[in-house]
Amino acid sequence: MLTGKIRNQIDQVWTMFWTGGVANPISVIEQISYLLFIRRLDELQRTAERRAQATGIPVANPTFGPAEQALRWNNFKDKDPNVMMDIVQNQVFPKIKALHNEGSFAEHMKDAIFMIPSPKLLDQVVQLLSAINMDDKDTKGDLYEYLLSKLQQSGVNGQFRTPRNLIQMMVELMQPKLGDTICDPSSGTCGFLMAALEYVENNYKQEVNKPENRKHVNNAMFTGFDFDKSMLRIGAMNMLLHGIENPSVLYRDSLQDQGDANISEAYNLILANPPFKGSVDFDIVAPDLLRALGKNPATKKVAPKYKTEIDDNGNEIQVEVKAKGPTEKSELLFLALILRMLKVGGRAAVIVPDGVLFGSTKSHKSIREKIVNEQKLEAVISLPSGVFKPYAGVSTAILIFTKTNSGGTDKVWFYDMQADGFSLDDKRTPLFKNGAEPTHEQSNIADIIARYLSLTNPDGTPNLASPEHSRKTTEQSFMVPVANITDNDCDLSLNRYKEVVYEEVQYDSPKVILGRIKTLQAQMTKGVEELEGLLK
Repeated sequence: MLTGKIRNQIDQVWTMFWTGGVANPISVIEQISYLLFIRRLDELQRTAERRAQATGIPVANPTFGPAEQALRWNNFKDKDPNVMMDIVQNQVFPKIKALHNEGSFAEHMKDAIFMIPSPKLLDQVVQLLSAINMDDKDTKGDLYEYLLSKLQQSGVNGQFRTPRNLIQMMVELMQPKLGDTICDPSSGTCGFLMAALEYVENNYKQEVNKPENRKHVNNAMFTGFDFDKSMLRIGAMNMLLHGIENPSVLYRDSLQDQGDANISEAYNLILANPPFKGSVDFDIVAPDLLRALGKNPATKKVAPKYKTEIDDNGNEIQVEVKAKGPTEKSELLFLALILRMLKVGGRAAVIVPDGVLFGSTKSHKSIREKIVNEQKLEAVISLPSGVFKPYAGVSTAILIFTKTNSGGTDKVWFYDMQADGFSLDDKRTPLFKNGAEPTHEQSNIADIIARYLSLTNPDGTPNLASPEHSRKTTEQSFMVPVANITDNDCDLSLNRYKEVVYEEVQYDSPKVILGRIKTLQAQMTKGVEELEGLLK
């Protein structure tokens, strides 16, 4: 755990970045990530040098050659700030940008920009990072999580982060296994992947450190895709600091037609909160994703149109008018993508806007029908509309389903989540003290996990004795037969099936109410008379 002293130091560094002109929180985290990477390179080489000294076998392809020893973290960290600034900015930084054999983070460094504005700030950040024991994976992870929490507190950039309590709940619901291959197709800071790693390490403490299992965890278990290069760097560093030696965080616009099939049926668990703002042009979308939404990819291209204009010489010319082609909503395309990426038998937990649940367009109906009729839809968890405040007030839900390609939906579990442990206004204030057990009114998360997991026996078979099967539709959770759902155009909105019970309220008759008003007036008149008597 981070000490209060280290937290205060990070806050001071953050303030200095701000006053130095680096106000974007993503840029601040990037700059600190670069320095963490520089320190890690030195630590890796020192480890290799100790091994070489013990074995007598020279280090192969050292990152820092004999003439570059001044560029190593331990050799410049105590230099005069001005000297350090010159070394880091003009020698170390260009070197790490040119690296290509130090994992995915080095790959994402190609277009990185050094933005630390002053030698004083650089020295302060270097001293802060030097004081942290980087041998302790938990401390490194906590450090970066604290940095990432700044994103949530910083204007519109907070949209990149899914609330950590929701991430952990989704991971607990899906219960990742040690042999899983897990993906987030819109990974951002890799919060879902890191929560899945923590779950696996906590639940498979003995097995996870066996050589073959550790190799799987470090190289193949976790994959993240994003098309924001800043997020790629931040996500890759997050994974590195949580102990993933070779993080697979890759640049990819997941919805584009890239002509490859290496992600098709490649994963058996997907955890995601895809972007759900805006539409994507047919021109760039993979044809199979459009077909999954009932669209014809042949309509992708729009015939060019021209208009007549007069050029600078007074001549008439034909100018092409950029006609806007058909588009599709990104949240629907991501659901189609997730179905493509899952192996048969693979599971997914995905946050979607409420419009996906009840939208009446052909695309909305098509993707819902595929999930309900062709796959196995297991749960719909309706989230409070304030969970993404102050950045968005949109209502959302979590869909949980298994890819079968042969149907299997029997009964769908619905849960009406009312509280997540934080206030649902723009402040998102915690409703209970850290370390205390929240009440059900403060947070429904523990109840959601317990009720959902009760639906399955330890051996993976359905638990027909679960109390969830006998709950009424007036309760907070209940089961809905698939026939009811298909009869309603596969509408998955909770309000379609939840029965609201209205309590009859008995009001007094107008004469009784009028009598009480007269009594009050008489009491007021008497009080005024008593006050007047006191003033005489």
